[in-house]
Amino acid sequence: MADQYAVPADPAPSSLTPALRWEEPPEGPVLVLLDQRRLPAEEIELVCTDVPALVEAIRTLAVRGAPLLGIAGAYGVALAAVRGFEVDDAAELLAHARPTAVNLAYGVRRALEAYRGALKGGAGATGAAEAALDAARALHREDARASELMAAHGLALLKELLPGGGLRVLTHCNTGALVSGGAGTALAVAGAAHRAGQLRRLWVDETRPLLQGARLTAYEAARAGIPYTLLTDNAAGSLFAAGEVDAVLIGADRITADGSVANKVGSYPLAVLARYHHVPFVVVAPITTVDLKTPEGAAIEVEQRPGHEVTEFAVPQVPGSGGEAGSGVPIAPLGTQAYNPAFDITPPELVTAIVTENGVVSPVTEAGLAELCARSRSGNGMMSI
Repeated sequence: MADQYAVPADPAPSSLTPALRWEEPPEGPVLVLLDQRRLPAEEIELVCTDVPALVEAIRTLAVRGAPLLGIAGAYGVALAAVRGFEVDDAAELLAHARPTAVNLAYGVRRALEAYRGALKGGAGATGAAEAALDAARALHREDARASELMAAHGLALLKELLPGGGLRVLTHCNTGALVSGGAGTALAVAGAAHRAGQLRRLWVDETRPLLQGARLTAYEAARAGIPYTLLTDNAAGSLFAAGEVDAVLIGADRITADGSVANKVGSYPLAVLARYHHVPFVVVAPITTVDLKTPEGAAIEVEQRPGHEVTEFAVPQVPGSGGEAGSGVPIAPLGTQAYNPAFDITPPELVTAIVTENGVVSPVTEAGLAELCARSRSGNGMMSI
């Protein structure tokens, strides 16, 4: 797109290139994204100068992960405001770019509320744009702090559930620094266990069809020196049967009022396997992922992705591959129909615990989640666009 262009990422030998950052070059403010479609083959950054470019990046998974989508949404509102675009229209586009991840709409609404509040207070267009940007930056900082707290709470929970260390943890999709303003969610807990000498092995589901586990979690684990092994999604059952899994750690894109968890498709089968084999199934997510307005899992709108993601095998090093039909290698006969939900729903009775930055809910109940949210969301409600 004309308003989204790629540049090589700055080298970061000791750490990951930031998944997202705000910059203000002489030609005007931009939002810079690490293009996750290109990993691990190459680190390329996308420079978004307007909201349509950012929406395209979100829809094609150049930027992804529930917490990071919230941050991107907030910065998107600020980008529209600072550059003088129609803010309400931009917010509408951003909030609906991906329907399942509640954090995206939350981040958009938070920055929009700050923008509208400043306008009502007489700040003018410039002051209102600054207010939106301040809100985005605040959310970014809060998410980084939330990652630290989730890692600490999650590690304490693992020590309580599985004393003795030497843990073999199975994870699905990607839940590290690539999805967060900090160290991530579930992968942050695994990282904390590794640093504490408690982690023996991280089992990484490849996560079909877009291979976020193989491409991204393995990439992060290798950078962090975490001992990991990659497996096909359908090999998880044999791992459980062999007694090789001590705990499952996943993230979440939305947690409903009753404790149902929407996460990357393939999570629900892991929960069923974990229950059958008496293995803790732990969900790690910031409190902004809890959506008390959605009563239960059946009420979640599950995003349906394009069929070509299943019928074609994307090649990450090819610019744009995985984003458009025909950009990958065909692996099914021409005309094959594909069922490709981005997420599935795990009911609360299969979840051992939900770890947030404000504490752990276990057992997972509607009352427990409501109490946690009441303590942590005071004065930070969501508004409608």
